[in-house]
Amino acid sequence: MTAEDRIQMQIIKWTQVPAVREKYPELALLYHTANERKCSVYQGVHFKRMGVKSGIPDLHLPVARKGYHGLYMELKSEKGRLSKSQKWWLEHLTEQGYLCKVYRDPKEAFELLVRYLDDES
Repeated sequence: MTAEDRIQMQIIKWTQVPAVREKYPELALLYHTANERKCSVYQGVHFKRMGVKSGIPDLHLPVARKGYHGLYMELKSEKGRLSKSQKWWLEHLTEQGYLCKVYRDPKEAFELLVRYLDDES
């Protein structure tokens, strides 16, 4: 398990805390697209034909807020770097009206989700 996996699991676990889910029921819509698969060449070709694409952000919250169509989050370890395809996706999703953020600390991601979903901020 990578550091990025651990960060992502902490975020998902936090979104499932009953008090958090009660205050922000929209978090039930937060999901991960599993694009980082290790597979055979045949499976890779199959997945590519099915629409799997490299670089898609780790988490997506398809909830419109504050003028955005939704939120995409890319999670990185302290030393992790964005790939060329990740940069491409973040740039183009931003152009399409999505809020896109890169996080290395789950606490910052929690704060973003609260700010994004809160009506007051």
